[in-house]
Amino acid sequence: MAVVRLDKIVKRYGMGGPVVVEDVDLTIEDGEFMVLLGPSGCGKSTTLRMIAGLETISGGTLSIDGRVVNDVPAKDRDIAMVFQSYALYPHMSVAENLAFGLRRRAIPNAEIDRRVKAVAEILGLVPLLARRPAALSGGQRQRVALGRAMVREPQVFLFDEPLSNLDAALRVNTRSEIIKQHNRLGSTMIYVTHDQVEAMTMGTRICVMNAGKVAQIGAPLEVYWQPANTFVARFLGAPPMNLMATTLDGARARSMAVDAPLSRWSEAALVPYAGRRITLGVRAEDLSLERPAGAGIGKLRGRTVAVEPLGAETLVLVALDGETEITARLPRQVMVALDQELELFFRPEAAYLFDAESGLAIAPREDAAAVIGAAVQRRAH
Repeated sequence: MAVVRLDKIVKRYGMGGPVVVEDVDLTIEDGEFMVLLGPSGCGKSTTLRMIAGLETISGGTLSIDGRVVNDVPAKDRDIAMVFQSYALYPHMSVAENLAFGLRRRAIPNAEIDRRVKAVAEILGLVPLLARRPAALSGGQRQRVALGRAMVREPQVFLFDEPLSNLDAALRVNTRSEIIKQHNRLGSTMIYVTHDQVEAMTMGTRICVMNAGKVAQIGAPLEVYWQPANTFVARFLGAPPMNLMATTLDGARARSMAVDAPLSRWSEAALVPYAGRRITLGVRAEDLSLERPAGAGIGKLRGRTVAVEPLGAETLVLVALDGETEITARLPRQVMVALDQELELFFRPEAAYLFDAESGLAIAPREDAAAVIGAAVQRRAH
């Protein structure tokens, strides 16, 4: 186990070429499960490959357990990596695939046999040890790839979108398997994915990346409930957070279809935006067709353009005006027709505010932030 520290890490291809990873500051604590999350091309896999030693570092410092490893070869970093493509040797049996890396390091045969047997039992691979990869299912191959990393007993495990090639059911099962192994081993793990469900369910913390930069770092529910900007707000959530352009009118956000009280924010926080365009955010699960009890309730008016009954819930797409469409997650028993005029309500604590130009979150009052923080803790437990 080890602490991995990235200090102002930069990756540039060629002299004067484009910067694909810029000034990444990140510390992964001993035994932590850190998820690097972001869309394709955001720099997350490149960052992982620099940690692994498969990409050179253009700037900054990378250290593992206090040892700077910028120029240390991959084989000497005491890390193990699980790839998206499994990377198994087709002419070798499962047992031989598991043992291959250990034999390359001249580890005694008795120790190799002990480690292979132990890992095979943990991952349910004992009946498969004599088979070759071609005779395995996708999930079994991924377990072999995971086992090959585990027998190394490294300081750090790295995962580069290892579940992308699996079908939905196998993704869920293998995701659970990785979580169980992290809990059992207590090892430091760094996991790259573009799938927010994987990030939310697996990570101790999430590092959201965008355009080569870190957008936000935090515990999964903290990032979900307190996004630092509109990118994080939209990226983390299915469906994503609804964002609406409005104007600040006193202590309310208003437009033709929007009327929202902003009691979470102090007057001092709102004064700089008086009369200006701002971005109001509300998550789909916070919208309701029934007006909640109490004062200061937010309201949206629009017309349904799509209805998606999913069994456990119903997603309703609502057009507020000529340009803005929002999604409401409603109870499954709700019956809504196409082209129906709707009023949707939300409580004031469900509102988010962002600067319309920078996209950065406008911080609410400290007491309002504490209410959200308490809600995050309740959901976490």
